[in-house]
Amino acid sequence: MITVSAHTDAATVRFRTGPAIALLLISAFVVVLSETSMGVAIPHIMDAFEVSAASAQWLTTAFMLTMAVSIPITGFLLQRFPLRGTFFAGMGLFAVGAAIAAFAPTFEVLLVARIVQAMGTSIMLPLLFTTVMQLVAPDRRGRTMGLVTVVTAAAPALGPTVSGVIVSSLGWQWIFVLVFPVAAVAVAAGAIWLRNVTPTVPARFDALSVLLSAIGFSSVIFGLASVGEQTGSKGGVPLLIPIAVGVIALAALVLRQIALRNTDRVLLDVRVFRERLFTISTITIIVVSTSLFGSLILLPLYIQQVLGEPAHIAGLMLLPGGVLSGVLAPFIGMAYDRVGPRALVLPGAVIVSGAMFAFSRLSVDTPTGLVIAMHMLMSAGAAFMMTPLMTTALGSVPPRLYPHASAIVNTLQQVSGAAGTALFITLLTVATTAATAGAPTMPPALAEGVASAFGVGAAISVVGIALALFLRTPRTAVSPTTDTIGSEIAA
Repeated sequence: MITVSAHTDAATVRFRTGPAIALLLISAFVVVLSETSMGVAIPHIMDAFEVSAASAQWLTTAFMLTMAVSIPITGFLLQRFPLRGTFFAGMGLFAVGAAIAAFAPTFEVLLVARIVQAMGTSIMLPLLFTTVMQLVAPDRRGRTMGLVTVVTAAAPALGPTVSGVIVSSLGWQWIFVLVFPVAAVAVAAGAIWLRNVTPTVPARFDALSVLLSAIGFSSVIFGLASVGEQTGSKGGVPLLIPIAVGVIALAALVLRQIALRNTDRVLLDVRVFRERLFTISTITIIVVSTSLFGSLILLPLYIQQVLGEPAHIAGLMLLPGGVLSGVLAPFIGMAYDRVGPRALVLPGAVIVSGAMFAFSRLSVDTPTGLVIAMHMLMSAGAAFMMTPLMTTALGSVPPRLYPHASAIVNTLQQVSGAAGTALFITLLTVATTAATAGAPTMPPALAEGVASAFGVGAAISVVGIALALFLRTPRTAVSPTTDTIGSEIAA
């Protein structure tokens, strides 16, 4: 069943598109900003609830695990339920989570609140990507996806800085107190502006697929997130168990989806990988995400423990790079509409690799200004890559597969982020341990470990250069107003 009838005229759809996408952009910005705001607040939360650092870190780990479990299900949700209902569910869960967190009497309640927030966040990001692909004409998708990249680039950079100011001035609870009214206003605005202008199909829920997905992605991410913590310890072998369980469950999930491919019960339609451009773009996104997430975990550590700067200075040093990515994204999106992906992704991949190789030369004497400049260079290169890659990946599949493609790309980004974090922390630990030979870790040894990790990351990033050579502009899709709106979508 299609939510919008075949008689819906294009002018009406275009009128509704602007406010709908603007609201989704603002809402997604708020949820991503909140997602990245907890790092600065964790020490204060530890003091407030008298919990250890290991326990407090579950506020981040549980959020990431919930995202890994929930995002794959969004492919089904975006097919089965109309735009308004899905938006209300996502922002509603996020708002409820914020309200609970603001007045959480115990750490356990706060943890539950973060899980509820993660469930809402997992809906909002794929919803934004899918709605853009369904409502925006192919020749304008680049500039719109550029605005989407502002959300995914600028919000994570601003999160720690904004939360640092809030925590220092008002207390950690105010991170949630201030977010709740914004989320509530977004829900109210959705009731006014959003219309069900995206199609739905009678998809059915497959419990086995959901179970395999939840076990697979959560086990892999949990195992990867534990690698760095257990490197060099005697407990390293058991972490292979969740990774092995996850890989087996994911293999079973793929086989299950292949078996269900011609039914209305498919959870993640793996037929998207038949499209060569989708596969190449997605692999490139994984490579870039692995390098970028790894750098995001290493740079604050290097700035604080090697250069001796306090946490808020570390956040401010990384802020210009994130802001630069957000500023460049809309212009890169407009350029994509004119020149296609290769002309942007290829130089971006070269810049990212160059920046990573530059980071592999870090030492105890590296000036802070040079660190900021190198991070800005890497952020600019990533901006040249992410908008074209996301637009190419989603634009290369048939419109009926947009929800599945969006869910798959977002899920793989989560997994690659965990893999990048695990890889870089492991390399750091191994190199630092070798340099100190069991002695207490000193800044020079830590700097050597950071440089070694970036050296391996730089080598991995070269793969992105090679893959960029095979990119091209997707075949022009049918206009959304004539294809996805007012036409039956095949299973």
